[in-house]
Amino acid sequence: MSHTQTRRKRWATAARWPVGVGIAYWRYLWSVTPVHRWEMRGYWPDDAPPPLPADADPDGLQTAEDGVGPLIHRIYRTRIVGSSLEPEELMELMTTDLDQVAPSEFATFQRIGEESDAVAVGDEYVVRMPGPWDGPVRIVAVDPTSFRLATLADHLEAGQIEFRAGADYRSLWFEIESWARSGDRLSDFLYDHLRISKEVQLHMWSSVLRRLVGLTEGTMEGGLVIVTRLVPEEALPGGDPDRQADRGRRARLADLAGRGANFDPALLADRPDERGWHHDDMVVALPTEPSGPPSDGGSWRVARALMDSYQLADPGVVDATYEESAPLAGRDMLLRISFKGLPLWVGVRVGRDYEETREVEGRKVHVFGWSYDTLEGHFEEGRMHYELWKWLDTGEVEFHLRAISRPARRGALSIRIGFRLFGRTQQLRFYRQVCRRVRRLTEAQLETERAGRRQPSRG
Repeated sequence: MSHTQTRRKRWATAARWPVGVGIAYWRYLWSVTPVHRWEMRGYWPDDAPPPLPADADPDGLQTAEDGVGPLIHRIYRTRIVGSSLEPEELMELMTTDLDQVAPSEFATFQRIGEESDAVAVGDEYVVRMPGPWDGPVRIVAVDPTSFRLATLADHLEAGQIEFRAGADYRSLWFEIESWARSGDRLSDFLYDHLRISKEVQLHMWSSVLRRLVGLTEGTMEGGLVIVTRLVPEEALPGGDPDRQADRGRRARLADLAGRGANFDPALLADRPDERGWHHDDMVVALPTEPSGPPSDGGSWRVARALMDSYQLADPGVVDATYEESAPLAGRDMLLRISFKGLPLWVGVRVGRDYEETREVEGRKVHVFGWSYDTLEGHFEEGRMHYELWKWLDTGEVEFHLRAISRPARRGALSIRIGFRLFGRTQQLRFYRQVCRRVRRLTEAQLETERAGRRQPSRG
């Protein structure tokens, strides 16, 4: 393609931008596709990008090590039923023309150099989007059911993204997995603070999945599942664990060591309803597994990893800071609770953790659990229990949440009044969110294992 043709194509894309954004927003508002978005804490090296293949040319690549800000490890996934295509056929259909799966109203895949009917290692493309979102990339790996791209210099991001198809006894599945950091500080600001780039990116790859389903002439099953694992910048190799932004949190966390529970634990012994305590008990069924002890890679162990690293709460609602090297029993956790944009900082302390086999109504069940108590300064008083059950005779797995609580009787008057007015509604909503989150994250990670890929070891 000549330089003049390239310029014309770029201007044509730019001219579509204002109309395209409006169309994209309208489609987003009226989309009936369920989108399940889950965010988690990530860990290095579990969430590190895969190494480049030996035959990939590293010259000119913008790797995650060249980026700034946190590492974002994300998986977009969907299932497709009713299609006669095999995974290899779907991948061949897609790669004959990548632009056919782009959301054409505001983006396009443009190949650099000679056109070809198949992708190959070394091919370069630009994901052309007006503004700062143009994305030059190079293909670094190809096989019959997948291909992987790495970002080039001047890309908004620094990292890799892989597209892959597969099938099991039920259906086709397709997923997009990316490992990336922002390409520069401006990109990091747009992504992590203004969240503009984040939403553009999410719409981009969600649209690609929807268009792929259309290519198969099948039907999407269960909507789109998007799991994001964020590794903080300070936790990456070369990161600064003592950066200014985290000193305040660490100081607050250290202060918890001198605080005791803000209630008398003896009050909880006989469930004293007359004292104004709320008693909540919720159970959610998780995917079953074979009978007998918990299976390696099964539902029970996947959910336990979520409990061990406190991935139970949506970090946008409750964000926990704790000393990761400290044992679970006795661990102090600083919780940042977001309510209507207002950050509330409170402390809790984990009691004992336990794993045991019990007999319940004549049946044996394997249980792992732990609890925490609220500390001085918290706006509520009480104890939260989390337990994971596996019935050994049937393989049924359950997550149990049990809480005993009441509004705190000491602390800032304005916060205590606010909690008495709105706290109970928000509290029950949080409990339901935790149960739903554990179930969906367990399902999503089991899907990852069934696809035959490595499971992050830290939940």
